[in-house]
Amino acid sequence: APHLRIQGDSAMEAPQVQIDTTMGSFTVELYYRHAPKTVKNFEELSKRGYYDGVIFHRIIRDFMIQGGDPTGTGRGGESIYGGKFEDEITRELKHTGAGILSMANAGPNTNGSQFFVTLAPTPHLDGKHTIFGRVCSGMEVIKRIGNVQTNNLDRPTTDVKILRARPVV
Repeated sequence: APHLRIQGDSAMEAPQVQIDTTMGSFTVELYYRHAPKTVKNFEELSKRGYYDGVIFHRIIRDFMIQGGDPTGTGRGGESIYGGKFEDEITRELKHTGAGILSMANAGPNTNGSQFFVTLAPTPHLDGKHTIFGRVCSGMEVIKRIGNVQTNNLDRPTTDVKILRARPVV
């Protein structure tokens, strides 16, 4: 359902970022109340064009699609805070199904620019990754990306790229 937009009252609505990929577009709404620092990082990186041209370097069918690393290796990416920043994990948010937007990390408090979108429930990630939004439109695009052919390193055999990611104003 579309959000009611009330002029001048942004507290009422979730901020959104539209992500255009080589396989179609999807939009995420961001959980500012639960993960303000993570949301600010994602919004600002999007606004700066940081994600433009970046691939989804890791895709695992029925699990998740991962992107946000400008080096395309899965080892790169920086936050707006310079380097890594802390987790914002809350018991209220869980990886309950497909379409959950969450931060990729290399252990506690190592958030940078990499994120993933779930393709199924992933309860084993609860409490380990900062959930900061969900797909609010274009879920069929996420599903399509989740079904691409990958090699034995879970890397797509044909690049799936973010062409443009920008906050929806």
